[in-house]
Order: sequence, then C-alpha cells, then structure tokens
Amino acid sequence: MRSLFILRHAKSSWDDPRLADFDRPLAPRGRRAAAAMGAYLRTEGVTPDLALCSTARRARETFAFVSAESEGDVPVRFLRELYAASPGDLLHQIGQIPDSVRRLLLIGHNPAVGQLAIALASGGDADALKGLRAKYPTGALTMLTFDAGGWADITAGGRLERFVRPADLA
Repeated sequence: MRSLFILRHAKSSWDDPRLADFDRPLAPRGRRAAAAMGAYLRTEGVTPDLALCSTARRARETFAFVSAESEGDVPVRFLRELYAASPGDLLHQIGQIPDSVRRLLLIGHNPAVGQLAIALASGGDADALKGLRAKYPTGALTMLTFDAGGWADITAGGRLERFVRPADLA
C-alpha cells in the first residue's frame, strides 16, 4: 500500500507587487493554515517518508510549517520542476520515487495539484470527492492510497481517503 499526500501551498502574500510570483512569501493566514495542516497530519499519525516540494518561496515556507509539526524529520527534495508543472509533470516526478518510500508528500501549485488529485482519485469517500472536484483552495490536502507495487505503477485508481481544507480545521 502506498499513500500519496498532495498539498497545495498555503495562501501567499500579494503585499509587495514588485516580487515575482516565484518569490511571494506566505501571508499570515497561509502561515496559520500550513501550521494547522501540519498539526492535522501529526494528529492523524501521518509522517511522510519523503516530501517533494516546489522551490517557489510559498511552497518552501509551507513545507517548513508542515514539517515543524511533524513527529520526525521529513526528508525533502526541492524541485524547480514542480513550479508551473502540468499534472503529467507531477506524475512523472512521483514515478521517479524509490519503491522503499511508502508515504509521499507532494507540495505544489494549482492548477496542476488539483487536476492531478482529481485524475488519481478513482474511488473512496464520496463527500470528499465532491469537495475535491468543486475547488482546490490554497492549503488543501488530498490523501490517497494505492495498491501499487511501485510509484511508477501509479496512473489512476487511487482511493480518496480524505480531502481537507484549512477551513475544515478552523
């Protein structure tokens, strides 16, 4: 069994219009949401074996808040390729993960993370699937499980365990 956690970066700040999109930090609301999502994962007993994270500032900061709440160190690979990636690009990166990794956290950007989550979720919680298809807000987390031999075998067929938005944790 493999578990994939797809997290959209938390809410970013638009306070400095001179900053490039890539360099925008988290807004105060985003920092609170990322910490809350990290606490949620800890409460659920989820510690990823590995995280793949976009190198955009808001994604790196989201990872920092989430991992600070983790029960143990979460190894991370920061990948520039996750910024402005397509769902296919994300799936390609997932397929490169060693089979020894059982629980993978992916932190990226919309629309790709939302589209990937929808494409991979073939069954599971009906209410969560409805919410996932409606909107993938900043800071939202999709929790999928797969009966797959390896990460390269994942193309669809994931069971949607949960779709959690920051507003659900308030």
